[in-house]
Amino acid sequence: MNQHNTRQDSDQLQQRRQKLQVLRDRGRPAFPNDFRPENTAASLHQAHDSSGNVELESAAVAVTLSGRMMAKRIMGKASFAHIQDRSGRIQLFLQRDHLPEGVYAAFKKWDIGDIVGVTGKLFKTRTGELSVRVGSIRLLTKSLRPLPEKFHGLTDTEGRYRQRYVDLIVNQDSREVFRRR
Repeated sequence: MNQHNTRQDSDQLQQRRQKLQVLRDRGRPAFPNDFRPENTAASLHQAHDSSGNVELESAAVAVTLSGRMMAKRIMGKASFAHIQDRSGRIQLFLQRDHLPEGVYAAFKKWDIGDIVGVTGKLFKTRTGELSVRVGSIRLLTKSLRPLPEKFHGLTDTEGRYRQRYVDLIVNQDSREVFRRR
């Protein structure tokens, strides 16, 4: 790793620690342990991938799940995010007007790698992707270390073995091999 990357990682770590301190200064628990997920991404996909949007909307399927935020796209008053739990990934859809006061602003400050707890209703997007229309979201764990870049990941084999925990987070194939063993 060259000096530029080391400094950049150090800067990101410092910024994330500052965000953690802001949470603590506001009196919010940085690592709450009272959230109980009732669903997993895989069980939701298995049960509802074949359902249509009209069927999902009329059934108003309520879900409660948690996972690591792997992607986030903010588009003004609405945002999309992908969370990954032990079973797979699912997309979240957040609208500022449908969340409690201040929650959307807080969400915009969260980082990739943070673990969140979500409640909401299932629906399908225009592209047909199963998603959760978020009714409430809360930060469960602030990630202090950034995840590797999305496209490059951990390409160094030695690095993958040294940082096995990171490899298991970002690499689907490694997770499958680990699970099978």
